[in-house]
Amino acid sequence: MSPALGLLADVVPFSWVDGPGNRYVLFLQGCNFGCTACHNPHTIPLATPRARVVSVPEILDDVRRVRRFLSGVTVSGGEATLQPHFVRDLFAAVKDDTELGELTTFVDSNGSAPREVWDMLLPVTDGVMVDLKALDPSVHLELTGAGNDEVLATIRHLAARSRLHEVRLLLVPGINDSAEQLQRTADWLLSVDPALRVKVIGFRRHGARAAAQHWPEPTDEQRQRWRALLERAGVGRLELV
Repeated sequence: MSPALGLLADVVPFSWVDGPGNRYVLFLQGCNFGCTACHNPHTIPLATPRARVVSVPEILDDVRRVRRFLSGVTVSGGEATLQPHFVRDLFAAVKDDTELGELTTFVDSNGSAPREVWDMLLPVTDGVMVDLKALDPSVHLELTGAGNDEVLATIRHLAARSRLHEVRLLLVPGINDSAEQLQRTADWLLSVDPALRVKVIGFRRHGARAAAQHWPEPTDEQRQRWRALLERAGVGRLELV
């Protein structure tokens, strides 16, 4: 059987923010969330003339071109798990390749995928980074247009399978950064894994959708408040960016 084809929005051959080390990152087209704060809104539609169809061998050839500079390959989006067969076939091919087999394979996801998708991907996946937009379901719905039951189930499932690399919290002042919300979020995450890695990302207007252009960006004082609150709550592996 031929490897699955992928619908690709863009490629970044060198990235230090999409997993550990220097990574080759594929941004797949299509997302099942409609996040107001999305910085890649062109990747949300499931089909667009800007996207292109790619094959696994084509991507492997491009990765080999820059192999000596890389630590791994990350598939992001859009939402990577909407094209699970392509991701699985790509990661399996990386693992089987004599030149690329030492590269790590990571997924950057909104977490909204059923367990069977994750169980398909995990045998060839070294780590997953999951965005948790909000623990409160009503706030999550406001920010993404979707519920978060599947996201929370994904975080628990990946942690139990030792594949959860980190949870990323995008915080928007006045929307999902109250002390009560952050405390509840920290308590829940620590109940999943007391040693969980958490990355806090402050909202930035640059590149965001028009509906978010009136949202405030965090001040240094607010960012330090987030850090202090999460550290007091017991989050030990915390990164603020």
